[in-house]
Formats: sequence, C-alpha cells, structure tokens
Amino acid sequence: MQSIGERLEEARKRKGISIREAAEATKIRGEYLHKFESNQYDIKLPEIYVRGFLRTYANYLKLPGDKIINDYNGLGLNEAKQRSLSREVYGRMDLSVSNAKAEKNSKEPGSDTAATEGVSSAESATRNPATFVPQGGGGAISIDKKLLIKFGAIAAAIILVLVVGLWALFGRSSSSKPSAAPGEIWQKPTEGEAYFSLVAKGPVTVTVTGVRDGNTLYKGTIPLGDTRMIPRRGHARVVASPAQNLEFNFGGTPYPMKAGGTAEIDAPPQK
Repeated sequence: MQSIGERLEEARKRKGISIREAAEATKIRGEYLHKFESNQYDIKLPEIYVRGFLRTYANYLKLPGDKIINDYNGLGLNEAKQRSLSREVYGRMDLSVSNAKAEKNSKEPGSDTAATEGVSSAESATRNPATFVPQGGGGAISIDKKLLIKFGAIAAAIILVLVVGLWALFGRSSSSKPSAAPGEIWQKPTEGEAYFSLVAKGPVTVTVTGVRDGNTLYKGTIPLGDTRMIPRRGHARVVASPAQNLEFNFGGTPYPMKAGGTAEIDAPPQK
C-alpha cells in the first residue's frame, strides 16, 4: 500500500505541476508540501494546522481528503503529542501534592515550629506557581484566572485556524498558472485547449516551433522544477540544451528528451 507522501507526489506529477506551482495554488508553503510528500510531519505548527493543510493539498490534487486524513490519523502522531502533554501536566500535579504532604508532616512536631514553617510554606506557595496548597481563598481565584486565560488562548487559536482554513479553501486566486519570465516567448494554451507539458529536471533552454508554419510556441530557459504548458497545435519541433534536463508530459505520462537534444512531436489538437 502506498504511503500518504507517495500518493501526493504521484498525483502532483500526474498533473504535471511542480511543488512551487502547487504552493502558489494552495497558498501553502512549499517546504510543508515537500515534507508531506516525504512523509515528514514534524512541522512546527498546531496539529489542526497540519490537518487542514494536508486536507487542502489532497483536495487540490483531486485525492479524497477524508481518506488522506484518516490514514494520517492512523499513524498515531497526534496521540503521541497528547500523551506527552498529559504526562507533563500530571507530573506537575504529583509534585505539588508531594510538596503539600511534606509541609503537613513538618508541622506536626511542635506548635512553635509549625507556626514558623507555616509562614515559610505560605511564602513558598506564593512564589511557586506549581503548588496546590490553599492560601485562604486568594490562591483558588488566581488558579481559575490562569485556566480562563489558557482556555481563552486555545479558543482564539481554534478560531484563527478555522479562518485560515476557509481562506485556503475558498480564497485561492484563479490565476495560479505559471507566468512567463522576462525575455521568454510563450504562447500559452487558451482555456479548454489541449496541451502537453515541458518539465525541467534541471535548468534547461528550450525552443518549440511549429513544423508547418514555423510559429514559435515557446523560447526561453525553464528553471529546475518548473513546468511550461505548450498548446497542441500540430507537428512541433523541440530543441533543448542540455537534453537530459528536459522531460515531456502527455496526459500525466512522462517521456524523456532524446539524447541529441532535438525531437519532433506529433501533437494534434484533441477533439
């Protein structure tokens, strides 16, 4: 069974797009998308962010978002984080209870010693935020305030995540196709027109011309990882240098460039 990262990478390559193009379309940082495809989820973000970005990327690649999230939950990463947090909280409570018992036992030998140690323990409790020793009513109010502040911060974070998630799903720009670089000649396919893709496996200089009319469909240098969509308008000649850095993509199937650096492609318009 393929891993989550393998499915994401395969779907992206099938669409003939690069990580940078996917990042521009989804408004998710490219380094996060790269980590998803590498099955690395140690992202320094709240868990709800990680889930939201993973679902958004899966939906963008036309993969079932719910299935991807269920498989991610099956990894048990979130449970491990919660167990770690629980151990930390309960560890603090155990420490506080132990301190309280020790203070109680130290008060029993004599009244004078108990009075002195009572003042000392009260001062210590005031300075120690982890203690649970009652302080005449004031301590309970202080703890409640801290809990309210903590829960308020969590609620604010959840609202922020929801807003970001909705923006990522519905606020994406429709103009996510790569734009031509300065000095680049590129006749982009019109809306609904069939095309094939040029995928740069390394920096490569490419020229695509129509064999019959000599029309230049593309001329320029494609950076590593970028893709150029060329309209299918009949027989075309492709010249690339270095040849090994160029790959064709027809309908999601990759084809390497010929070693000589020149190829003729029969790319009639699809009906």
